[in-house]
Amino acid sequence: MDLIKNILEMRTRSAYFFWIGVFFIGLSSVISLLYFATIKIDYIWHWQYVPKYFVNKDRVELNSKIEGVVQTISGQGARGTITVKGNGESETYPLVDGAEIWVNEGDLISPGDILAVTWKWRPGILLQGMWLTLKVSLYSIIFGILIGLIGGIARISKNPALKWTAVTYVELVRGSPLLVQIFIWYFVLATLFNELLKKYGFGEIEALWYGVAALAGFTGAYVTEIVRAGIQSIHRGQNEAARSLGMSATQAMLYIILPQAMRRILPPLAGQFISLIKDSSLLGMIAIRELTKATREAITISLAPYEFWFVCAFLYLVLTFTLSMFVQYLERRMAI
Repeated sequence: MDLIKNILEMRTRSAYFFWIGVFFIGLSSVISLLYFATIKIDYIWHWQYVPKYFVNKDRVELNSKIEGVVQTISGQGARGTITVKGNGESETYPLVDGAEIWVNEGDLISPGDILAVTWKWRPGILLQGMWLTLKVSLYSIIFGILIGLIGGIARISKNPALKWTAVTYVELVRGSPLLVQIFIWYFVLATLFNELLKKYGFGEIEALWYGVAALAGFTGAYVTEIVRAGIQSIHRGQNEAARSLGMSATQAMLYIILPQAMRRILPPLAGQFISLIKDSSLLGMIAIRELTKATREAITISLAPYEFWFVCAFLYLVLTFTLSMFVQYLERRMAI
């Protein structure tokens, strides 16, 4: 009996490693095919261009504001200063650590001349685009959840005004493309709102927030249906038991129904939010420099499309995979 069991385990293990080998062979074949295809079209890979679009060293100049003579150069590093004395005026310019002084005492200076230069590490456009994508997605997810919770409860409400408002919202949003909705928010609603704000003396709202509104409104419609389905999947007896204990309808929903529904709707919510991160790439159409638009700008400068599109895809994978792992962690915690 033990012999048969051991043989079956060995066969199962062998089959497992066999299919692992098939996976890696397939992956290697795809990579090799892509490599040979680029050779055939004489494409030269330039991966060395990529790092500077994540972080780069920019030159920061210290320029004179007046015309005059360099009177004194005192101290070093962050404690150093350069004093320029002009006709009846004097300016003192503080230095920073690592500054390279380009003038000497007694030099004649014109407005705009460089007094000192320093180098500072700054995030590149890819890192800035990735951060903006993360920020926009986070805001949209938060607002999308709030809209979806309110809409989902309204969808099952016995109040016809609430119910039909939610139904109308869901059908309108789901029935039109996200790109069209982004254009409506940016070119129509943004123009109306900003003109009203300027008329009453307020500042304009940035394009970023109209992009967030478009994504949150789009996601909220799908979250509304997910929440509705999750609430309706809970057995009616749960609500009846809560009401029999003296809870109001609101208390039963908050403390009994929604916590149970959240466990069931987490997987579809994760899928919706992953789609939201990828859909944020459409905001580049309204001049928001998210990750995809930043990648296009990097390609325009470097003329290396293959490398940067692969990097862009990998960065989106990092964001979506991280979110997926976080949701799986929440599922395990809620299961406990």
